[in-house]
Amino acid sequence: MMTRDSGILADSDIAALFETGALTSARDLDHDQIQPASLDLRLGEKAYRVRASFMPGPDTPVAKKLERLKLHEIDLREGAVLETGCVYIVPLLEGLSLPAELSASANPKSSTGRLDIFTRVITDNAQEFDKVPAGYNGPLYLEVSPRTFPIVARTGSRLSQIRFRKGTAHINEAELAALHAAETLVASAVPNISNGGIALSIDLSGGENGLIGYRGKHHTSVVDVDKRAQHDVLDFWEPIYDRGHRELVLDPDEFYILVSQEAVHVPPLYAAEMTPFDPLVGEFRVHYAGFFDPGFGNVSAGGKGSRAVLEVRSHEVPFILEHGQIVGRLIYEHMLKRPKALYGSDLGSHYQAQGLKLSKHFR
Repeated sequence: MMTRDSGILADSDIAALFETGALTSARDLDHDQIQPASLDLRLGEKAYRVRASFMPGPDTPVAKKLERLKLHEIDLREGAVLETGCVYIVPLLEGLSLPAELSASANPKSSTGRLDIFTRVITDNAQEFDKVPAGYNGPLYLEVSPRTFPIVARTGSRLSQIRFRKGTAHINEAELAALHAAETLVASAVPNISNGGIALSIDLSGGENGLIGYRGKHHTSVVDVDKRAQHDVLDFWEPIYDRGHRELVLDPDEFYILVSQEAVHVPPLYAAEMTPFDPLVGEFRVHYAGFFDPGFGNVSAGGKGSRAVLEVRSHEVPFILEHGQIVGRLIYEHMLKRPKALYGSDLGSHYQAQGLKLSKHFR
């Protein structure tokens, strides 16, 4: 079995972190909580509604800032509604005592991003969101802000995930080009490799039925983040069809689910991450659920190339997206070793072999 001295920790190594005490949890792990290259993080027993998002800053525990900024406390043990437009801070069940050589980064889970729930992991003394410095010892908190739909969440709900990294894992552009030549990372005749990543473009062709995406509706009922196939699509989403122009005007602050033109492939010895925003390609943000696990789109894991579902939001101004326009880049990283279970058939993953697909909450 191949083992490197730098890279992303695989499932067996994440499990070992619990045995050494580098990872702790206030309750037993869920059977499927450890993913091929990440760990799902679970909400604790309380949420604190706060006036505004904040960064703790050096030498400041999150709890100290919470004392000053919290408006009220919400008990999550039986489940509670978190409203759109509000900011909540939730202590997580998992905590860290990382060795000096391990750092970590966090991202919303795919389903979280597809529901337009903005989440960021915060550590004590943090100067960046979603980043855990090497050797960090302390609690983890999640900032949660539903943007489009109000949600029901409870203790144990999994909205975010964390990846552990030893040393530098990124693949440079020359290695990326060679890996693409060998493994076809994106289904593109001429891959666009720059800024350390490989480009993905938008599909606005609509396929057989002309459906190019969905726009989130306003003033809907709540989505229970822990229940599958509970909601009718049309109660929450407005389907968008191509009318022959192969373009879409993004209205400011509306939320869209679209899909990449290229199928994506993450070989078993690699993990990937979508860079969420590039002001050089337009004033919009794409894909805040950024982790792609080893095996995503891999034929051996039932993938045959899976397209990337993109969560898209324009900010200041209306913006025209055109078919084939570059909307983001995939950064690939080495795994320390091959995971025991790959994304897809090994795990019964919901989004393997996907095209345009809403989150698992809709039927």
